[in-house]
Amino acid sequence: MHKTLRTRHIALLATVATASLLLSACGGGSASGGSAKAFTLTINDDNHIVQQELTALGKGSCASQNKALPLKIQTLPIGNVDQKVQLLAGQNALPVQFAAGGTPQLTKTLDKAGQVLDLEKTLKDLGVWNDIQPAAVKTVENLYGKFNVMPYQFNIEGIWYNKKVFADHGIAVPATYDQLVAAAAKLKGADVTAFSAAGKDGWPLTRLVSGYIYRELGPDALQAVADGKAKLTDPAYVKAAQAIADLGKAGYFGKGVGSIDYDTAAQQFLTGKAAMYYMGSWALGDFNDKTKNKIGADNVGFMPFPAVAGGKGSADQIPANVGLPVAVSAKSYTPEVGDWLSCISKNYGAASLKDQGTVSGFKPGGDTGTLPALTQTVQDTITKTKTSTLWFEALFNTKATETSQTNAAPLVNGSLSAKDFMQKIQADLDNG
Repeated sequence: MHKTLRTRHIALLATVATASLLLSACGGGSASGGSAKAFTLTINDDNHIVQQELTALGKGSCASQNKALPLKIQTLPIGNVDQKVQLLAGQNALPVQFAAGGTPQLTKTLDKAGQVLDLEKTLKDLGVWNDIQPAAVKTVENLYGKFNVMPYQFNIEGIWYNKKVFADHGIAVPATYDQLVAAAAKLKGADVTAFSAAGKDGWPLTRLVSGYIYRELGPDALQAVADGKAKLTDPAYVKAAQAIADLGKAGYFGKGVGSIDYDTAAQQFLTGKAAMYYMGSWALGDFNDKTKNKIGADNVGFMPFPAVAGGKGSADQIPANVGLPVAVSAKSYTPEVGDWLSCISKNYGAASLKDQGTVSGFKPGGDTGTLPALTQTVQDTITKTKTSTLWFEALFNTKATETSQTNAAPLVNGSLSAKDFMQKIQADLDNG
C-alpha cells in the first residue's frame, strides 16, 4: 500500500497538459453504447487485494451477477494506468471499472466529459448508499468534489505507539500536542527514540505537518490553500511546519532521519527501538505479522494526531485515504452493472476483512470472522469517524508534491527553515 501512495503522484505527469484534448476526445457517443458484455476492470497489477476479493465475490456472494455479466480483469503497471485510461477515454472505450488517476485531476477531467458514473446517485437509486462508510464518503468528496469512485481500500492514519514503553516511563496517551511533545522529551531523556520516521521518503514527515495544520486551523485548511483562499506562507501554516521542525531540532526523530527509508522506519518501531510511529492503517499487515513485529501486536496502540490548544480542529477528524480508487464508466452502465455494484456494496466490506484482513470503505455487513485486535480498533475508529481529512500533498500538483517530499528531511534536520519550506511549495502551487 505504501508503494502505491509513494508513487501515485508520479503517474499523472501529462494529465494537465492533455486535459483539453481529453475533454474534446470524449465528446462523442459511447463505443459500448451502454451494452457492456462483461464486468471489466482495468487496475494496477500490484493491487492484488482488490483483484482477489472481486474474483472471490464473483464465485460466492455475487455468483449470479457474475453469471449474467462475467468479471474480466486487465492489469497494468501502475505507471501505465493513467495513460491507458486516457487512451480508452479518447476512444469512448473505457472498461466498466478502471483505476482512478494518480491524482484527482484525471478523474475530474473525465467526469466533466460525462465519462464517470455518479456513484452517489447510482448507489442511492440501488438502495445501497447506506452500505458506504461516512468517513469514506467524506474522503472521496474531499479528493474529487463528489462521490464517484468505489472505496475498495480505506486507510486511516495516526500515531501508533509502544504500550510497554509508555508504561515503563509513566507516559499516558497524549490528548494534546503539548502532551505529545512532553512525552517525546521524557523518552529522549531516557535515551529512547521518540518517533520513527522515513525521512528519506519525505511524506511520513509531511503528514505530521498537515496533522498540525488540521488541528490548528480545522479540516478545511488545505482545501482553502487549493482554492486560493489561503497560502502555505501564511503565518498559521508556517507555524505548523515550525512545530515539526522543532521536533527534529530537539532530536525526537533520532539520528540520521533523512537517510531512513520506509522499511527501516517500520523495523525501528517493530523492534522496539522507537516509541511512536506515524503511519496509515495499511501497516496492519506488518503489525499483525509475528515474524516482523518483535514487540507483539498486543503492545501496539493507536492514537489520533492530538489536539492543538485553541485550535479549530479536533482529534476525531481522522486523516484518511482511499488508496488508488476505482471509478465506474458512465457510458458502460447497464442494469447488470448496477446489480454488480449493489452486490459489491453489500458484501465487499465484510468479505475483505474476513478474507484479507483489510479495511475498506464499505460497512462490514456480514461475517468478518475473528479479527485481530488492531484491525478491529481501526474498523471501530472508521465507523465512528464522520469527518475525515486528507494528507499534506493530496491537493497539490505533481511539482509541489515532489518539492514537499524532497524538502521534508531538510526541514526537520534544520538545514531549511519552516518559512523557506512553505515558500518553496507555495511557489510550485502558484506556478502550477
